[in-house]
Amino acid sequence: MARFPLTPDILELIAHRFKALGDASRLQILNALRDGELNVTDIVERTGLSQANTSKQLKQLHALGFVARRKEGLFVRYRLADKGVFKLCDVMCERVEAEATRRQRVLAGA
Repeated sequence: MARFPLTPDILELIAHRFKALGDASRLQILNALRDGELNVTDIVERTGLSQANTSKQLKQLHALGFVARRKEGLFVRYRLADKGVFKLCDVMCERVEAEATRRQRVLAGA
C-alpha cells in the first residue's frame, strides 16, 4: 500500500519532478553540488555545460525545490536542498545494473 494517497493531483506533481530529473544536464548539476555549495562558474567548470544552460537548469531545479541558493556579494551560491534525490538515483542505478547483467546473460546464451 502506498505511504501517501496517490491522488491525480499528487501524481501530477510527482511526474513533474521526475520529468525534471529526466534531463542529463540537471542530473550533472545535482551531482556537481553533491560535495557542497558552488556558484554558476564552478558548476560550469565541473560539468562542461554552457553558462546559459547551467543558469537555465538551475532556475528550474530551484523552482522545484531540488536546489537552494543564497546570495554572496555579486554571486549566487547553490547547494542541494535535499540529498534524498540521490536515493532515486541509487534505485535507478540498481535497475540499470540488473538490466545490464540480464542482457549479458542473454548475449552469452545463458
